[in-house]
Amino acid sequence: MEPENQRDALFQSLIQKSTLKQDIYANTFAALRLFKSVIEEITKDYFLKFESMKTHRNIAFENRYRGDFEIELKFGGDILLFLMHTNVFEFNRDHEIMRSPYIRQDKDRSYCGIINIYNFLSDSFKYNRFNDIGYLIGRVFINKENHYFIEGKRELGLLLNNFSKNELNREAAAKLIEAAITYTINFDLLTPPYETIKMVSVNEMKNTLDAISMKTGKRLGFHFQADKDETERI
Repeated sequence: MEPENQRDALFQSLIQKSTLKQDIYANTFAALRLFKSVIEEITKDYFLKFESMKTHRNIAFENRYRGDFEIELKFGGDILLFLMHTNVFEFNRDHEIMRSPYIRQDKDRSYCGIINIYNFLSDSFKYNRFNDIGYLIGRVFINKENHYFIEGKRELGLLLNNFSKNELNREAAAKLIEAAITYTINFDLLTPPYETIKMVSVNEMKNTLDAISMKTGKRLGFHFQADKDETERI
């Protein structure tokens, strides 16, 4: 190939790959906006039903936005953070999705944007407990065709598995968010082992209990077998 033709091929490759990634970024950003709309709808629905109750406690259910790429949903004593990564990724060649006919027919379908879903205790943010632990409970992959694939735990892992047909529409977004909330409600805080907290320094004790530098997490200090057994792919 002549040097000029080689350069033209290089430019064409750059344009093709960059266009692909821009399209995927646009789909992923649109998905995050869709999550935002669904979360607002669920929040509104909660308060409509909440206000009709005769007896109730003041149980939080609210959302806010920390920027263009992050949604915070707070309910009860938990927070779900939906974080969009601004880059585009490809599945590892050893990933099972790479062996699917859907990907083999068009390798560009394996490039995806990612929205990560994390669970934190709301008190961790309220009291600035910077050592507390959060958990990645699921991540959503979105490709150029706006098809999605989910890796997640329990309820998230039980969603329909068909990357070649699953299109991220409003109904799918609602099911995903409701599954994340259900998993979080059932993911309880366990008492940390005695050995991990039996010694406290004078400096730590002089600080407020809320700011004390002992990590708090729902499974901290335990061998959480579910991290291995419950991970499902969609």
